[in-house]
This record gives sequence, C-alpha cells and structure tokens, in this order.
Amino acid sequence: MKYKRILLKLSGEALMGDKSYGIDSKRLQQYTQEIQKVKDMGVEIAIVIGGGNIFRGVQAAESGIDRVQGDYMGMLATLINAMALQSALEQAGLYTRLMSGIKIESVCEPFIRRRAIRHLEKGRIVIFGAGIGNPYFTTDSTASLRAIEVEADVVLKGTRVDGVYTADPEKDATATKYKTISFHEVYEKNLNVMDMTAFTLCQENNLPIIVFDMNKAGNLSDLVEGEEVGTLITTL
Repeated sequence: MKYKRILLKLSGEALMGDKSYGIDSKRLQQYTQEIQKVKDMGVEIAIVIGGGNIFRGVQAAESGIDRVQGDYMGMLATLINAMALQSALEQAGLYTRLMSGIKIESVCEPFIRRRAIRHLEKGRIVIFGAGIGNPYFTTDSTASLRAIEVEADVVLKGTRVDGVYTADPEKDATATKYKTISFHEVYEKNLNVMDMTAFTLCQENNLPIIVFDMNKAGNLSDLVEGEEVGTLITTL
C-alpha cells in the first residue's frame, strides 16, 4: 500500500444521498463497503465527518442564534453522523472507536492523542466527532489537525467532485482538472479546496491532500494502492 495510515474526511452533505435532509441509508452502506475494502488491505483508518446534512454553524446567524452556540450545535450534528457511521461499520464486523472533541462519555471517548494512535495501531477505525471542541473551526480544520496529531500519511478529502478544477465544474463547462498541484498554486489561484486554517496546517506540516470523488465505487481503494485518482495537493 502507498499509504499505511490515512485520515478520511467525509462531508455531512454527502450522507444525504438523494434526500434533502438527514442520512441516506444506501449512501451510508456504500461508504461502509468502501471503507471495509481499504481496511481489509491492512490500512489504518481515521475518519472525520461533517454535519452539514443536519446543521451547519453558519446557519445560526440566519436563525438569530449566537455564532458560538450555533457552532456547538454543528459539533453535535457531526457527532450524530459519526455515531451513524460507527454503527454501520460495526454491523459490517469492523472494530471502531468514536472520539469526541467535547466530553460526552455516555456515547464516546474524549480525544486523547496517544490513545487514538494506539487504537489505530490495534487495527481499529477511529472516528473523530464534534470537531476540535472549539467554535470557529470547521471539520476541514479538524481533519487537518487530527491527521497531523495521529501522524497520518495523507488527508483524503472525499467529495462529490473528482478533484480540484480551474473553476467550479458544476458551473463552468470549460473547467479542467489538475492531476497534481502545489499548495502555493492553490493559494495563488484562490482555488476552493479547504478553509485557510485547514489548508495552512497541511502545508506547514508537509501533509499531502488528495481531493477525490468518494461516491465512485473503488476510488478509495485505488487511492491507497497508489493509483492516480482525484487531485494530489503537495509541496512540489
């Protein structure tokens, strides 16, 4: 395998599937099968999942809710998704641990770096929920930070788009995809990959990011085997 330990970042919106809200069981099962394939290859897997299918902190302002309160609500939304994914993975016979940025001992462990690494070494899939436990930080930032803390080889950002393009491919038919691009070029061209905090963390720690289409069967396993899938962002 090209990567021994990965941090898989999934968007909450992706869990909606064809629905307009909540969790689509078919999409959840699809992701479970893809993750199981990679686990069977012997790869150590950590996962961060968003909560946009349930609630986003930025929605708070529109509702008149305080931004900080809204961000905490968003953290709880990510935890709901993380619990759903944990349940699906365990039904498939996989061993998991759910670790939270905020203390909710009834359903998950608090995040402790050494314990998280130990779980990965023992072959458990570690899911990080509730962000980093502080407002004003996105799940992209959580993914970058946790990947650095557990010494992952790469951040795999699974989206509905198959890579990074010169423009939004859903709005611009002339947009072309990058196979490889440097952190500097992403900054320079103002491409929307991750929020600036998350992106800078990866750049400063020389942690590569691969943006790929998680909804296409086999993409995840192809990636960890070293095939060219999506767009690799690295220090060239």
